[in-house]
Amino acid sequence: MSKKMPLTISSLTLGSECSFEKRVSVAAKAGFAGIGLTAEAYVDALAEGYSDEELLQILKKYQMKVTEIECVKAWAADNRSYEEKFKEQVCFHMCHLFGVKQVNVALMESYSLAYMAEKLAQLCQRAGDLLIAIEPMPYSGIVDFATAKKLIQQSQANNVGILLDAWHWHRASQTFSELTAEDAQYIVSIQLNDAYKRPYAPAILRDEAMHDRLAPGDGAIDLATFIDMVKDAGVNPAIIGIEVVSDQLLNQGVKITANYFYEKTVQMLSKNWPAAI
Repeated sequence: MSKKMPLTISSLTLGSECSFEKRVSVAAKAGFAGIGLTAEAYVDALAEGYSDEELLQILKKYQMKVTEIECVKAWAADNRSYEEKFKEQVCFHMCHLFGVKQVNVALMESYSLAYMAEKLAQLCQRAGDLLIAIEPMPYSGIVDFATAKKLIQQSQANNVGILLDAWHWHRASQTFSELTAEDAQYIVSIQLNDAYKRPYAPAILRDEAMHDRLAPGDGAIDLATFIDMVKDAGVNPAIIGIEVVSDQLLNQGVKITANYFYEKTVQMLSKNWPAAI
């Protein structure tokens, strides 16, 4: 795998019941260069009795790295809960612990662009030397790439970029000719996945995202064109994440899940982006 764009199995792909060492071991044996980790998965590992040093030793044992940290939410709320404030600090701590430069963020609530930009600037200030990676999602307060770009421009923060997810791009009905060379500077990482031809109803679209995505090449997304668009724009992602949340495959076990998604992703990249592998 490319050291510049480590192929990463995102935390949600292996579910919430997977232990830290199991997550690391199955990802390593499948061929991934890194794992994603949610704040919840990290806290679960601490609750199992592991210390930070022991988690680092497990990674060293399997010659693996944590390459993706997520996910800060509700950062634009006027009165954030203590849980959300603490989760944000946990994500920042994880970045420094594992040597990850960015933390992924999402926003489910809808606000005015000016208000979100103000809150984003505050979040970026709290992040210090870390990079905030906004993920546009069609059922969220930041529905698409254009909205995320405007939000970043209005925030005037310099430590923020965009996480581009193929599934969210497709379900937001964005075309494959929208990215420009100027846009490329905003994109800090990408996630690959696929989707059924027929989407869930808009009111429950998030359920599809959290339970029923497909492996790259198994669905209706023209991933070859998506990848070409990303390459032609000059995007240089810090990682390539594989975020395929599939209850159907997870029911067969995390080992089968990791192996299958690795194989499908490598097949896709070998044909369309060999430099990535």
